[in-house]
Amino acid sequence: MSTRALIHLPPGIARGSVVEVRTTLGHAMETGHRRDSDGRLLPRDIATRFECRLDGALVFGADLFPAIAANPYIAFPLRATQPGELVFLWTGDNGFRHQETRRLDLA
Repeated sequence: MSTRALIHLPPGIARGSVVEVRTTLGHAMETGHRRDSDGRLLPRDIATRFECRLDGALVFGADLFPAIAANPYIAFPLRATQPGELVFLWTGDNGFRHQETRRLDLA
């Protein structure tokens, strides 16, 4: 399965301001409770953890559970005190790992 993440950072971020960072991960998030057309349980396959780090320091983290919908949307506030590199990391079942990087530039 090809994974895609969408990340939105507002333009023109002023130093010290609080901005909303929005992410969406393209992932089916199979709970392990549904059955296929032959009655067999579909194996669980979910993203279980999301982290965002700014220059290596954790700025937001969340544990995800089977009740999370497919293509999970996560939004969180970030106080922009310094420019740097934002690393977004999703991990999960079956060795799932998806990472995206964005530059945080301040106006």
